[in-house]
Amino acid sequence: MELGAFSTSLTVKDLDISKAFYEKLGFTQSGGNIEQNYVVMRNGTTLIGLYQGMFEKNMLTFNPGWDSDCAELAEFDDIRDIQTSFKQAGIELTSEAETNSQGPASFTLIDPDGNPILIDQHR
Repeated sequence: MELGAFSTSLTVKDLDISKAFYEKLGFTQSGGNIEQNYVVMRNGTTLIGLYQGMFEKNMLTFNPGWDSDCAELAEFDDIRDIQTSFKQAGIELTSEAETNSQGPASFTLIDPDGNPILIDQHR
């Protein structure tokens, strides 16, 4: 099972300050919109999403259907199939995608140490 592109989603207090900090580390904005309170920062193949006021905690994020450059993959495991596999493995989900839907959807879970994980399919 392929989970897709990986990024770290960080909850930030001040998006402008955080964006400037990561730019000093060599990251550049590759997505998002500062007016919508989030930006995606890239350094090589490393992606960090900066989110102000959107999430309670930092989280790991996977995007089925995308590669590490956020390009669409011709073939990928649909989020509903991933969700079904996780549930069959006994993994408890904290939110679920609608199983009878198609296209964009997401679900969440918590790892054993309390870290939130978002599986977020955009296509």
